[in-house]
Amino acid sequence: MAIPKVLILRGPGTNCDHEVAYAFERAGAEVEKLHINQLRQAPQKLQNYQILLLPGGFSYGDDVAAGKVLAVQLEHFLADAIREFRDADKLVLGICNGFQTILKAGLLVPPDEDGPLATLARNTSGRYEDRWVNLDVTPGKSVFLKGLSTLEVPVAHGEGNFICRKEWILQGLAQAGQAVLRYAGLNGESPVYPQNPNGSQGNIAGISDATGRVLGLMPHPERNVLPTHHPRWTRQGLRKEGDGLALFRNAVEYFTT
Repeated sequence: MAIPKVLILRGPGTNCDHEVAYAFERAGAEVEKLHINQLRQAPQKLQNYQILLLPGGFSYGDDVAAGKVLAVQLEHFLADAIREFRDADKLVLGICNGFQTILKAGLLVPPDEDGPLATLARNTSGRYEDRWVNLDVTPGKSVFLKGLSTLEVPVAHGEGNFICRKEWILQGLAQAGQAVLRYAGLNGESPVYPQNPNGSQGNIAGISDATGRVLGLMPHPERNVLPTHHPRWTRQGLRKEGDGLALFRNAVEYFTT
């Protein structure tokens, strides 16, 4: 089958586009980058791709809230194009700032008449967190997480605290199989800071939409693709590949197998 094409959507302040491009190319995809203004001028271009990726960074300086300005652009200028893209059995991935964007744009958990059901707020530590974390994976329907049970990847964010408007919303996401990534504690214990680096409810590190074809996560899988990406590789031994590569490979294989 044809090699799937990935569109990496950039905005002012995006700074992880090169890393995610490398990860997808290593997984076997063809990658192209577009600035949000280019896609706004020609929304029909989106249909030329199989995977839409919103990478990390500080889009629009996070001046209003992390990912909010870019989310507003998606909602107001590209909603129809993205809806058509998603309904065509294609994939959407948001990492870190990209997760903040697609969550606030309603691509993961659609809002109800009272507004958004969930958001990503400031870390409870009150500071930017840059550290490696362990994740428990419950793939459910998620295309990206197929066959995975754990991941070790780094986080780097100031607003990664996943909060639902009501407790029942979090319970509903779990029951629906959408709470696919959770921060893991030591030796099976419930995680506390810094294992849960931002204070997220339910230790949520990432969620999928109901179809499993849209995934948002705060940690950076693209930063653990090569075996030498891991900070302890000289002590633990050189693995075949970094944990994060499997996520990108799953997305490619969705279209090639």
